[in-house]
Amino acid sequence: MNFLLDHDAPDEAGQLLRYWKHDAQLLRKMLPITTPDEQVFAWAQREKRIIITCNRNHYLNPARRAVEHSEPFAGLIILIRRRTRQAECAHLLSLLRQAGESGITGNINLA
Repeated sequence: MNFLLDHDAPDEAGQLLRYWKHDAQLLRKMLPITTPDEQVFAWAQREKRIIITCNRNHYLNPARRAVEHSEPFAGLIILIRRRTRQAECAHLLSLLRQAGESGITGNINLA
């Protein structure tokens, strides 16, 4: 699967995804830091990248619009902040194992 980690997503999540042979890119390396959220969302959709963010307000509205209008949508994972980065990564890995690609793609997911 192809992922785009928002600025607030922990780098450890990207490292974990790459370890499991996924393509995980950091937003700060792909687009200017000043790129508006709507443009980031559109870019991620064109690139077929599932966005991982800890701030649901960044991408929840464009994701909902895509779902409501049955538009192609790569997917969104809202990573809930936990006490440790290890706990965040464990919940992300659990989501990937349980939902699989078909459960994540085109959906709004919480991890």
